[in-house]
Amino acid sequence: MATRQSVEQFLQHCEDVIRYAQEQYNEAQRQEHYNDTEYTNAQQRLEEAVNELAHLALSCNAQQREQLHRMRLQLEQLQNDMILLDH
Repeated sequence: MATRQSVEQFLQHCEDVIRYAQEQYNEAQRQEHYNDTEYTNAQQRLEEAVNELAHLALSCNAQQREQLHRMRLQLEQLQNDMILLDH
């Protein structure tokens, strides 16, 4: 079973990834193709966070799974936005 602390640390990590990806997304909207490397890196970090989340959810209780589910929705929404951006 995942500890409360490990879930909280992971959620904090996800928030950091979302913040970085959002910055890259906003930058891409302004500059189009000038930050391709950072944009791709942000997408990779989002994908890694989603994969880690799925693995962590296997050892969580119901409340923790709910928290992780909400975080997964945020991660996946940003992933979709980045994919759909005409970049």
